[in-house]
Amino acid sequence: MDQLLVALDVDTLAEAVDLTRRLRGLAGGFKVGSRLFSSHGPSVVDTLVSNGERVFLDLKFHDIPNTVAGAVTAATRHGAWMVDVHTCGGAAMMRAARTAADDEAARLGRPAPVVIGITVLTSLNTQALTEVGVAGSIEDQVARLAGLAQSAGLDGVVASPREIPLIQRECGQSFLIVTPGIREANDAKGDQSRTMSAPEALAAGASYLVVGRPILSAPDPRVAAENIVASCRSGMPR
Repeated sequence: MDQLLVALDVDTLAEAVDLTRRLRGLAGGFKVGSRLFSSHGPSVVDTLVSNGERVFLDLKFHDIPNTVAGAVTAATRHGAWMVDVHTCGGAAMMRAARTAADDEAARLGRPAPVVIGITVLTSLNTQALTEVGVAGSIEDQVARLAGLAQSAGLDGVVASPREIPLIQRECGQSFLIVTPGIREANDAKGDQSRTMSAPEALAAGASYLVVGRPILSAPDPRVAAENIVASCRSGMPR
C-alpha cells in the first residue's frame, strides 16, 4: 500500500534490511529515524535506496538555515525520497531546506525529495506545550505552523491524524499530511497522546501513515502489516 510507511526503529542495518524484505509489497516506503541513523549513518539510506526502497529520512532537522541546507543537500545526494525539518525553525530555515533539495536534485538530474515540516509531535499534549511556553491550543499551533510551512514552499507537514481537517482548511487538499501516532483499536498508545487507527486516518484525509510499533512488535510483522492494509482497504476500523 503506497500510503503505508513503516518506521525502521531497530538497532542494526541487518534488522532493517530483513524487515524491508519481509514487508516488500505491503509498504510504500520505510522511515529511517535517529535511532537507526545514529547506529549506521548514511549507509542505511544508501543500502535501502540501492535495494529499490523509498526512504523517508526522519531526522527532523532544526538549526540555522545554512546548516539545515547542508543537511538536506546531503540527504538528497544519498537518495532520500522524503526528508523533514522542524517548522519551529522558521520560514527562512524551511525555505533554505526547499532550495537545497531542489538545487541538489537538479544537479544530480533526479526528482527532488519531498520536504515536509514537523508541526507538533504526536507525543505532546496541551500541558506539554504550555511547559515550553506555547500559549493556545494544539490545534491553533498546528494550523499556524502548517500555514508557515506551506508559505515557505514545503510539500506538506507531519501532524497527528486528529489535526487533518484543520490543516486541510488552512492549506487545501493537495498539501501532504504525514501522520504518525497510528494505533489500532486494541493497541496500547505508549507515549503517543493523539492517535487514530489507520483506516480512520486515511478516511480523514491522511496522505501517508507512519506505522512502527504495531508492526515491529508483532509476533509476525508481515501479518501485522497485512492486517493494517486489509483494514484500510475495507475502510473498517479494526
